[in-house]
Amino acid sequence: MTTSQNPTAQAPYKQLRRPTTDRMIAGVASGLGRYFDTDPTLVRVIFAVVTVLTGGLAALTYPVIWFLMPEEPPTAPPWPAAATTAPAPTMPAEGNRGPI
Repeated sequence: MTTSQNPTAQAPYKQLRRPTTDRMIAGVASGLGRYFDTDPTLVRVIFAVVTVLTGGLAALTYPVIWFLMPEEPPTAPPWPAAATTAPAPTMPAEGNRGPI
């Protein structure tokens, strides 16, 4: 039996957790923002708009999510920076512009 090992390092899988830092009430919006790789403020604004549009019904989901979403352990490493950021493009040297 052979096992294949991937020599390239992969980032750990995403985990939906409430962080112990960067939280306003319980960390639900911050955890969702980290999971979906977006700004937690945007998640909070969307949640507020949906709450108004549903007549407050969406506000009932917050304590449910708070209860179901586990808290991040205090020994967890800091949240990794986005690994998908591309380097800034560089301008070619004056003599190396290539064909026009």
